[in-house]
Amino acid sequence: MIYTENTNKALRLAYEAHRGQFDKSGVPYVFHPLHLAEQMDDEDSIVAALLHDVVEDTAYSLEDLRAMGFPARALEAVALLTHDPAEPYLSYVARVKENPVARRVKLADLRHNSDRSRIQKVTARDLERVEKYAAAIRLLEG
Repeated sequence: MIYTENTNKALRLAYEAHRGQFDKSGVPYVFHPLHLAEQMDDEDSIVAALLHDVVEDTAYSLEDLRAMGFPARALEAVALLTHDPAEPYLSYVARVKENPVARRVKLADLRHNSDRSRIQKVTARDLERVEKYAAAIRLLEG
């Protein structure tokens, strides 16, 4: 990961925005976007990775992120990565595929979310979700 003014700002915001949130294993949620960001090698991708769930899972809006001065290209990816539940999942993934930054972040997101070792007790619902993510990975890679 590279450290710039924008990536440092995104690190601080991700930490603040996800404060008090935990993943299915009880680990602070902020480690998930940090894990994705560590796989990225340019500023826009790092910012998008760090902020990819902020609009979807916290009180921050895309307008808030714009007002904070994050790069437009990173925010375009964040907007694409923010899934509207009314949109069919694979349609959402197909839209994400069209943006190189969003595509890279989503692939990393899906792979991390498919890692069953992150879940202490794997349920049938978890296995269904992993299969849904496998279909999304195939679509993004195809």
